[in-house]
Amino acid sequence: MFEFKLPDLGEGVHEGQIVSLLVQEGDTINEYQPMLEVETDKAAVEIPSPKTGRIAKLLCKPGQTVKVGEVLVVIDDGAGTAAPAAAPTQKPAVAAAPVSAPAAAVAAPVVPPPRAPEPAYASAARSTSAPASAAVAPAARREGPVPAAPNVRKLAREMGVDIAEVAPSGPNGRVMREDVERHVKGGSPVVAHPSVGAAMDAGGTSSVMVAAEQLPDFSQWGPIRREPVSQIRKTIARQMTRAWLNVPRVTHGDIADITELERNRKRFNEGLKAGQSKLTMTAIVLKAVASALRDFPNLNCSFDAANNEIIHKDYIHLGCAVDTPRGLVVPVVRDVDRKPLPVVAKELNELSERVKSGKFDIAELRGATFTVTNVGAIGGTFATPMVNFPEVGILGLGKAVLQPMVVEGQITPRLMMPCFLSFDHRVVDGADSARFTREVVNSLENPLRLISM
Repeated sequence: MFEFKLPDLGEGVHEGQIVSLLVQEGDTINEYQPMLEVETDKAAVEIPSPKTGRIAKLLCKPGQTVKVGEVLVVIDDGAGTAAPAAAPTQKPAVAAAPVSAPAAAVAAPVVPPPRAPEPAYASAARSTSAPASAAVAPAARREGPVPAAPNVRKLAREMGVDIAEVAPSGPNGRVMREDVERHVKGGSPVVAHPSVGAAMDAGGTSSVMVAAEQLPDFSQWGPIRREPVSQIRKTIARQMTRAWLNVPRVTHGDIADITELERNRKRFNEGLKAGQSKLTMTAIVLKAVASALRDFPNLNCSFDAANNEIIHKDYIHLGCAVDTPRGLVVPVVRDVDRKPLPVVAKELNELSERVKSGKFDIAELRGATFTVTNVGAIGGTFATPMVNFPEVGILGLGKAVLQPMVVEGQITPRLMMPCFLSFDHRVVDGADSARFTREVVNSLENPLRLISM
């Protein structure tokens, strides 16, 4: 007998939700044949069998949340005894292969937020209410070195946990990742409080934790229904909370006259040959944004609050928000500043199709330095998009509409498209945000500029 456990599906993935079972007890299965579909933080993946044999027992069911290392299937491989539990040797077939089922994920690796400097008002808050750390009863603090892997220590730091207070479950008193997570979950769910600036706490070593507020019993006012949160929705919620708590966000708006650009874009698409990709407004904006980021590199960086540093990136990889049946996905088009517009358009079209159909690689969602989101096809003239932490900027596009404008003293209809830039005010000043947005608008209003980009 062979006990198949949920394998490591990628960096930062600790659990998954069973979407569907592709086999039944008693079925004969071949090596590499898909057994079940699991939705993780990043995507939905089909997990293949590492062995040929018969399905002796299924230990999971659709909708169940399972942890990495948990036994999911027992396979009768003819060996007669239970094999040592181990992840399948064909790990790349699970984590690196393109996803073959519908999938959705949040752009950017999802990790707990870094600890932030404690605001000055925290002491007063503690004097009037119980500290959140009291919600988790710490184990007796151990003295001396604590056995733990580097990634476990990193997780503890990011979650604001003193690893010496975590009760170990590993061999020889070793603290495991599950121990840190269990330590945090021992009380009310907690999230890190946002940093308020270096002036609050020069040490920057403490963090404020706030308990999730309990909801009232809504059934006392009428019928209710409860629906389990899907794995992708958990990820979106976690990422949005991180962005809200960690980024002091401000939004600046502008408007671009794209009359000539749209006329030329349509004419360009009418002359396409077979196999050539259509030029979309989003692809054009990606090129304009990449060009502007070269002139405003402070919008192409990240703010490291833990070390009081700004991390500058000498590459421009742009995330592009895509609406999918399972939720928001932000794939990444790489080196946009180095590629001609037709190539960017082709890559964006192909990437969007893969994301919508679920046939994409998880790696295609990682590494963005700035994000663009276009809600114009749906409608709306203004929004305040959330900065995709740990990036420092996101440019939103609204619906382009004909408006009466004064051009050379004459009132004439012009196609106007609203643009709105949300930015991290710790890194970007309001003046720079206005200059950056105006640079993008100038490129859209002068299509010939795009030729040299």
